[in-house]
Amino acid sequence: MMQISDSSSNKHSLINVMHRFMAAANNMDETIMVPSLLRDLPLEEQAAAEVEPNNNNDCPLKQRDMYEHYLLLKSIKNDMEWGLLKKEMSAGTSFLEMAMKQEEQQQQQQQPVNGDLLLEDNSDLEHQFHYHLRGLFGVLSKLTMQADNLTKRYKREIGGGNFIR
Repeated sequence: MMQISDSSSNKHSLINVMHRFMAAANNMDETIMVPSLLRDLPLEEQAAAEVEPNNNNDCPLKQRDMYEHYLLLKSIKNDMEWGLLKKEMSAGTSFLEMAMKQEEQQQQQQQPVNGDLLLEDNSDLEHQFHYHLRGLFGVLSKLTMQADNLTKRYKREIGGGNFIR
């Protein structure tokens, strides 16, 4: 019988990293009562880059304000809560139809010329898993820091608590 380890005791588990991001995103939601006040407020990183005199970007990235960043973090949180298939489900497609469609697409992509190609794809699954797991840890940690920074900046810029009597 398979035992499930107590993941809450391991602070480096994927579940705890996910919980930290979700908690930071929920705190951001609870703190930012009027998200539209974030419009046209530049992100701190961009403000520092604009001051730097040696900023020779030939192709500057689209400037994101705090509001767009807030919406991005909320969207990622929503995708984590509901999964990637939520958008397809809202189109009226049943879960079974989506699963069949997804399986057909995967089979078309994996059409091996010979049987060796399929064996090569499965032989390095552990490496692929660890590569993506490291990436997921890194991304979730950065998103958590961004949500915390956005919350702190909102409090500082907007005065999150000065209106309470």
